[in-house]
Amino acid sequence: MKSLRFGRQFQLIEELAHDMIKNEVELDNITYSTIITCAKRCNLFDKAVEWFERMYKTGLMPDEVTYSAVLDVYAKLGKVEEVMSLYERGRASGWKPDAIAFSVLGKMFGEAGDYDGIRYVLQEMKALGVEPNLVVYNTLLEAMGKVAKPGLARSLFEEMVESGINPNEKTLTSLVRIYGKARWARDALQLWERMKSNGWPMDFILYNTLLSMCADLGLVEEAERLFEDMKASEHSKPDSWSYTAMLNIYGSGRNVDKAMKLFEDISDLGVELNVMGCTCLIQCLGRAKRIDDLVRVFEFSLEKGVKPDDRLCGSLLSVLSYCEGEDLDKVLACLHQANPKLVAFIKMVEEEKTSFEMVKQEFKSILNDTSVEARRPFCNCLIDICRNKDTTETAHELLYMGTVYGLYPGLHTKTSDEWCLNVRSLSVGAAHTALEEWVGTLTKMVERQEALPQLFSANTGAGTHKFSQGLPSAFALHVRKLAAPFRQSEEKAGLFVATREDLVSWVQSRSLAATA
Repeated sequence: MKSLRFGRQFQLIEELAHDMIKNEVELDNITYSTIITCAKRCNLFDKAVEWFERMYKTGLMPDEVTYSAVLDVYAKLGKVEEVMSLYERGRASGWKPDAIAFSVLGKMFGEAGDYDGIRYVLQEMKALGVEPNLVVYNTLLEAMGKVAKPGLARSLFEEMVESGINPNEKTLTSLVRIYGKARWARDALQLWERMKSNGWPMDFILYNTLLSMCADLGLVEEAERLFEDMKASEHSKPDSWSYTAMLNIYGSGRNVDKAMKLFEDISDLGVELNVMGCTCLIQCLGRAKRIDDLVRVFEFSLEKGVKPDDRLCGSLLSVLSYCEGEDLDKVLACLHQANPKLVAFIKMVEEEKTSFEMVKQEFKSILNDTSVEARRPFCNCLIDICRNKDTTETAHELLYMGTVYGLYPGLHTKTSDEWCLNVRSLSVGAAHTALEEWVGTLTKMVERQEALPQLFSANTGAGTHKFSQGLPSAFALHVRKLAAPFRQSEEKAGLFVATREDLVSWVQSRSLAATA
């Protein structure tokens, strides 16, 4: 049976077990344990549970290996209650869980995002005097990341180091991810310095995780130092994802010269340019209006086998929204190779004879062919393109359809005291369209003397991120252009407010001016 388990031959083991039962050869603890652990190794979790329950009915007590294996099986099946019931039953029978069993519990609670469960595991280990090993620490750190507890993760890591256990690549990668998600840049970079000074192991995944964190937080100089470290290392030379992270950093920071130098290095060194790297470059070159370079990068990526995805198409759409003349035609030609349906839609909405029903039908078809996370960016860009082509009516229709199809949840919120327009997830053109739509609706409500709240507010977000696209200032300009009665809040950046009296007075003054 043990030989068959080694070869993952569960069916043969089960047949052998049935032969034993048929011939009245008693199955002991080790036999059942061998059957159950083989089922687990073969991912036959239902079979593992079936044989465990059979074992329990015979009155045999599971050993440590069997308990840990079945706990893991229940956890993988998502049966949290069964796991805890089995754990407590085992404890009551005198079983002392080992580090492996606690690792299973920690992973289960982490997957469930159960912080109290993770604390329970730590308390049980201390109460039973079980010393965590590296596997347990790694499992618990990974769980801390899923419940967003960076402070507890840091304390656990320090406890591990003080106990004399050296972290491995998995430990450090988990901790860096936790710090990056919590935007604890200083802690992550201090950890990197400790890695170097202590000679802790660094691999591709760890380096790339650090680079991705730098990209997310806009830490350009720190990323450059990391990247140079990788190039100087013997075993962790930059790979495709390392270059992609740097392209993301330079692209987001609009450092087009450094981004293009990196692109030349990619070409010369034969590093694979993936679709994400291509997208970052196109965004950067588009903002810098270096359209010829953009076309060169796009053509190069197609030659190297890059298949344009929705995010890359979204970048081309975004560039289109502020292009003119020959540049517009060049970007359209690129987009046509990536997604001809989008180009056909753009050309269709330019035609005066296009009806709302035609726009609605084609737009719905585009959304159905687009991944969920790219649908709102597509809609934003298409609205921007319509506004730039002076087809403002179509821009309003697209915003309406985007709202109907659930692309802008929370655009409008209402309480008895305040109505709010939330445009934080909109592009500049889409935010302008939403403001015009809202002001128009409020004007009609004032004219009809409908009940209104005391306060109105429009929220663009603060726009404080290093790579922010400046929505608050663009929105403020449009408020002034419309002469709308909203003023920027002194207490909160990116918030525009108006009272009911402001709105009513404004509508009345416009009516008087119109009749004069």
